[in-house]
Amino acid sequence: MPCEGCMERDNVSTGATMEFLLLGFSELLRLRVLLFLIFLIVHLVTLAGNMMIFTAVLMEPSRPPMLFFLCQLSAIELCYTLVIVPKALLSLAIADGSTISFLGCAAQMHLFVALGGAECFLLAAMSYDRYVAICQPLRYAALMSEGLCLRLALLCGLAAFAVALGLTAAVFRLPFCQSHRIDHFFCDVPAVLHLACTQSYTPELPLLAACVLLVLLPFFLILASYICIAVALLHITSSVGRGKAFSTCISHLAITLLHYGCATFIYIRPKSSYSPTRDKVVSLVYTNITPLMYPLIYSLRNKEIRRILRKMLRRKKIAQVN
Repeated sequence: MPCEGCMERDNVSTGATMEFLLLGFSELLRLRVLLFLIFLIVHLVTLAGNMMIFTAVLMEPSRPPMLFFLCQLSAIELCYTLVIVPKALLSLAIADGSTISFLGCAAQMHLFVALGGAECFLLAAMSYDRYVAICQPLRYAALMSEGLCLRLALLCGLAAFAVALGLTAAVFRLPFCQSHRIDHFFCDVPAVLHLACTQSYTPELPLLAACVLLVLLPFFLILASYICIAVALLHITSSVGRGKAFSTCISHLAITLLHYGCATFIYIRPKSSYSPTRDKVVSLVYTNITPLMYPLIYSLRNKEIRRILRKMLRRKKIAQVN
């Protein structure tokens, strides 16, 4: 149903002055202090973990392709959390919610979608790296050259940026209701679309197109890579060799399932199933818990990351002694 008092917005005259009110967790007033402390601690640990991996890999003189992609993944997660979490903490600090300008909301949505999409593309590039390492090990060094890795990283970022820009422009060209109260702690696409004064499903088309390009396309590339990997593993007669080959994929598989599980639940569904409370809970997972899990998963499962971290800690101890 369209909202009451809808107004056609003049993008020039009101776009710069319009403000949205992020309600955040206004229904949990009694738990605001506790939630603020929990989110702040999780945010700081997430920043420290991703910064540690990013710095450790960056200081390593010889970086294999997987470590190069992991460094980029940590950089994306750092930016990802900085775009979302500070505003969420502010909404907890202010009882009635925090305001965000029209341009600020558009910028936050664009950066959030672009970074999330870049992560989807990057996970596809990492799955291709695992495919080449397992299915074509003799040609791995030639195929996964430094130049190819740089081009893949650049392509992931530019493609996600372009798709996110188109989606954000389509969303913020819609007429919004007079009540600009976003029942969320950041400018997420479904929450902003819920304010659009329209009965048709036309506003959802850009979101569906973005989901196909940013979520489904990389997912099918990842699926194709792992089908080829599974076929290759079946031809390995030694169970020990098969286990070693598969163990190199576990970290990537775990992160892919975490990322795509939340993204699929939030974005690949009709507008009629929108539930603010449920969406906020899921959003808390993929904006706070999931970025925290990435460094833990890779530091526990990846031998090269553990080796680099140990080397970095030894250097720090030596520097302190000297």
